[in-house]
Amino acid sequence: MKSYNIDALEENLAPYAFKCKDSRGRVYPEKEHPYRSCYQRDRDRIVHSTAFRRLEYKTQVFVNHEGDYYRTRLTHTLEVAQIARSIARVLLLNEDLTEAIALAHDLGHTPFGHSGEDTLKQLMKRHGGFDHNIHGLRVVDVLEERYPEFKGLNLSWEVREGIVKHSTRYDNPPHVESLDPKLAPPLEAQVVDIADEIAYDNHDIDDGLTSRFLKEDDLKKVELWGILAQEVNKRYPSISDYMRKYQIIRQLINLQVSDIIEESQKSIKKAGITCVKDVRKHKARLIVFSKDIQEKRKPLREFLINNLYKHYKVVRMSNKAHMFIKELFRVYLERPDQLPPVFYSRVKKDGPYRVVCDYIAGMTDRYAQDEYKKLFQPYERV
Repeated sequence: MKSYNIDALEENLAPYAFKCKDSRGRVYPEKEHPYRSCYQRDRDRIVHSTAFRRLEYKTQVFVNHEGDYYRTRLTHTLEVAQIARSIARVLLLNEDLTEAIALAHDLGHTPFGHSGEDTLKQLMKRHGGFDHNIHGLRVVDVLEERYPEFKGLNLSWEVREGIVKHSTRYDNPPHVESLDPKLAPPLEAQVVDIADEIAYDNHDIDDGLTSRFLKEDDLKKVELWGILAQEVNKRYPSISDYMRKYQIIRQLINLQVSDIIEESQKSIKKAGITCVKDVRKHKARLIVFSKDIQEKRKPLREFLINNLYKHYKVVRMSNKAHMFIKELFRVYLERPDQLPPVFYSRVKKDGPYRVVCDYIAGMTDRYAQDEYKKLFQPYERV
């Protein structure tokens, strides 16, 4: 088979884009593929992993059984990847690396969203802790078993780095010595971080309005939404409320993505970035919003916090999730022999706390609920 010249395909990338030839490689060396770059292979391994498929039934804001419409971790991940690739393409960054990091960034998330993670953090506080970035790395390095030559997916150094150094208002990157915590992440990883925030805000507004936990009359009082709502109403005065919502969200995403592209180009130029080494040494983020948009986004985020994330029904779901996970953890810890054999076999090596944590973190919402029924409802089949 004729080999493609990956280096030639990457010649048109910006000088500060991360190229395959500069990769630090994999923990277990592998022969390069004749027509897929190392980051394309990473992307494909992620998409075919069990952890990636499980994202379909893991909570974003609304638990899976609340309805088929709402975002899950999987649809959120796909939206992040789409936004991130759009930004990377215009900035002439490595789209394959960007996409691979985007698709992997939430592999370490627990069932029931952030409430699930908070519960495991409490339960593991004195037993090695829990962080979904670290757990994501553990998933791709250890827990996925698909290859006879090694454990995990054997992803490239840069994708693993992107998982660990993922940083948004919800995520603070942990310290992992083997992935050079002092180095700033490449621009491709920074693009994923900011795309994550855009996706969060916009799809949570969409889901919030659909669930009627949010009211558009209240949203109109938020400056950024109000301005775009007026523009959409002026352009399409007779469209339905249903369609108007999508048009406003569409404009909101476009506004933010356009702002990031323009502002990031300025910040890269202002910082004198000419190569990847310059990016690595630069402490401040280079993929950024303008100050104007950053200020206008704050009231929108505050609105979501106060009106959606603190909505009494969302709080109820979170509290119920805390109960599920806490009780499952207690029962498995008391009798680890109730775990599936593949997990129970690891108890001596990794200790019961870490094994139970791994098992629960990998559950989907539905599986966790089913396990709870099996363990606590006497007439439910086990």
